Amino acid sequence: MNEYVVGVDLGSTSIKLLVATPHGREVLVVSRRSPWINLDHGRAEMPAERALSVVRELAHEADAALSRDGAYRVAALGVSGMAEAGVLLDGADRPAAPIMAWFDPRGGAQILQTPAEFRAEFPGRTGLPVGPLATISKLLYLRDQGIDLRARTFLNVPEYIVRSLGGPRVAEYSLVSRTGMIDQDGSVPWDAALDVLGVGPGVLAERVGAGMPVGLLADDGMPRAFQAAALTIAGHDHLVSAVAAGATASDELYDSMGTAEALVRVIDAALPFDARERLAHAGINTVRHVLPGKYVLLAGTKSGLLMRRVLQLIGVADERGRLDLDARVMQLPVRGALADGGLEVTGARNDDGVLKLVANSDGLSPEELFIAALLHGNDMCAELMEVMDREVPAPTSTLLTGGWSKMPSVVRARSLVLPDVSLTAHDEGTAYGAALFAAFAADGGSGDFPDFAASFLAAHSASATEPAGRLE
Repeated sequence: MNEYVVGVDLGSTSIKLLVATPHGREVLVVSRRSPWINLDHGRAEMPAERALSVVRELAHEADAALSRDGAYRVAALGVSGMAEAGVLLDGADRPAAPIMAWFDPRGGAQILQTPAEFRAEFPGRTGLPVGPLATISKLLYLRDQGIDLRARTFLNVPEYIVRSLGGPRVAEYSLVSRTGMIDQDGSVPWDAALDVLGVGPGVLAERVGAGMPVGLLADDGMPRAFQAAALTIAGHDHLVSAVAAGATASDELYDSMGTAEALVRVIDAALPFDARERLAHAGINTVRHVLPGKYVLLAGTKSGLLMRRVLQLIGVADERGRLDLDARVMQLPVRGALADGGLEVTGARNDDGVLKLVANSDGLSPEELFIAALLHGNDMCAELMEVMDREVPAPTSTLLTGGWSKMPSVVRARSLVLPDVSLTAHDEGTAYGAALFAAFAADGGSGDFPDFAASFLAAHSASATEPAGRLE
């Protein structure tokens, strides 16, 4: 009987399910668009039950393909995905509200209405900026909508899926550390945050590490061969994809370019309060990594979201159109042909996300607009890198990945501001990384993870990198 491990990636753009052998050979990937309901003023949400339904649909699609090769069983299933988005569950596991997207601005007004002393301590204590992204802001918004937060538990989306598939209510460190309710000194609930919400520590589930087995799959909506698979939470998607790419050294920058662009730097220990505070004021998170005992500097922008909106604005709606635009952009200088200031794009800051265009000259074109969006993203990356480099040694190389990294024009632009850029050839890094953590869970979750990961990743022939310069 064939045996497999499964990784699920609950991403902002799509939900993916990847099947691999327990030794790391990728077998198949299936995916669906993430079922967001887009509302006005940048808001987006999805029913929690719909997210679970998509996972079930993907499992049955994979089951149909795997069954053609004979009987099989899934030994373990790991779930990764977006942080800062999840569900507030009552005692019967009923969601109190839909999942709000991490980039949804709701909660921004509420967090600014908290006591000044709380907001002053928030960056250094949580390692996060004060703003709408941290989960606490969304919970404050729900409270203002009349939802009683007491006797409810918040689970991030990957944690909710594991719970729905038969696992317990648990919170993985890299995900829960982005809620704004965790004191980074000790990774424990921050009493002041709980007091602001008017809740007890039960609002957060028991903390577990990525790759720890947390139960067995027991969901009638999943295929028979998936039943009794070991369940685990792989953790925050950007960090999981970094592990899958092998970007775990402290002198390497990992740039994951999806809907969000995440600049990831591994550090060996938590930074002190004052350093976390300085970084948070610059929009840089200092939180837990999925790697045991490691922390991470994570600087995010919404450059991918803005580039997607630029494509929509100029009528590019499919892969063919994107490739054609990319080729035309590559015929222009990397900074375009317009005079400085001829076309300005803004909005990529994590506390913004609203595409703004200012046209100050003639000679505009779709190509010049896309270049302007790329250069705005460059400015954001350079600004964030400068701040990080003041706190930790500067990186010597960059590993670039994500959907946008498939465009040579994007790689060319980022090479202006990031050191020694290479590409990872793995198309589905987060889902593959989730499968890696699933394999670790199937093995008991108690061995040396770095050694286990090295063996698993070595089995994937696409794990090698290609110098970005070859795409010029």
